[in-house]
Amino acid sequence: MNLDDKSLFLDAMEDVQPLKRNTDVHWQPERRTASPQHPDLLELDNFLTTGFLDIVPLSIPLEYRREGLQTGVIEKLRLGKYPQQASLNLLRQPVEQCRKMLFSFMRQAGNDNLRNLLIIHGKGRDDRSHANIVRSYLARWLPEFEEVQAFCVAKAHHGGSGACYVALRKSAAAKQETWERHAKRSR
Repeated sequence: MNLDDKSLFLDAMEDVQPLKRNTDVHWQPERRTASPQHPDLLELDNFLTTGFLDIVPLSIPLEYRREGLQTGVIEKLRLGKYPQQASLNLLRQPVEQCRKMLFSFMRQAGNDNLRNLLIIHGKGRDDRSHANIVRSYLARWLPEFEEVQAFCVAKAHHGGSGACYVALRKSAAAKQETWERHAKRSR
């Protein structure tokens, strides 16, 4: 790398901040695909749609709120006030692999009764960049999960426009646990 290349690189990276490692964040390992003779059973249930995609322009931030969700919840999500319980990194993955990883990740989050997730999809420089294609698919796929209550762009320290926060519906087991905890206090 010559001096001009290095100075151009340093100028381009001037405002970039590294992601902080947080011990509360659980990075999901990439799942190995099953051998062709034994298709992955999870994949048989994968309902995430593929095919024609409406590209979400980079100028439009990712945001979704299921009807009936309180505005205070989406505002706290947008401000990054909920602790991230799990994270999924989709950077530089083929779209089909992202689809499989997201489905598996969301199923595991549901099984673990998680509520707040971080999904890192990357940033593109133009609307047709790979990162924006993945981002556009996320905008389609996340509402397909019944348990997704909302999602929005992450704060800069979690990846900014290259990541999104996802809020999941409380599971029946978690609702019961909350009810029991509050019932004990009122006695």
